[in-house]
Amino acid sequence: MAARPRYAVTDDQDLWERLRVADEAALADLFHRHSDAVYNFAFRRTSSWASAEDVVQATFVALWRRARAGKIDRLTLASARPLLLVMAGYEAGNVLRASRRQAALTDRIELIDRTGTVPDHSGEAAARVDDERSMSQTRRLLDRIPAKQREVVELVIWSECSIAEAARALGVPEGTVKSRLARARTRLAGLLDLGTTEGLE
Repeated sequence: MAARPRYAVTDDQDLWERLRVADEAALADLFHRHSDAVYNFAFRRTSSWASAEDVVQATFVALWRRARAGKIDRLTLASARPLLLVMAGYEAGNVLRASRRQAALTDRIELIDRTGTVPDHSGEAAARVDDERSMSQTRRLLDRIPAKQREVVELVIWSECSIAEAARALGVPEGTVKSRLARARTRLAGLLDLGTTEGLE
């Protein structure tokens, strides 16, 4: 089977135009190009690999629904990634609210292990738990700064969007993104102890 071709980022505009007329193949290509970025973004937002998978699915399902309803604007950026990350941010909020409801329900159910055995977790699963624990600590710190500052940290620092891309995706001037980013860095520097900056750089 031939390897999937690597697309130039600038080809996103062509795919986006096809998506605007509900071209399913265009959606599939956009998914293959950007789902990893959305997944990593969602993990940083939710601190859960499982929730991140839900966010990826919800983001592209929402995109497809908008395409079929004819509600997708023209792409003004070279890449669709910043817009998809902003969409993923909204979907992450929905997933987190749903997971909290599920957790509250689970807390009401008494689970009894009748076998007396201890589950055998693989090394990979243990590593994922460590990742989630570490990211959860980072999220708690990031949640102490204003939401609009968090957005630019997630887009520019973590997801490596340019200032221009973040500004277009958020619908604000570039100067606003720069000032929010500067304020976020100053605020985080005040919150962080020496040696606790891992994950924010």
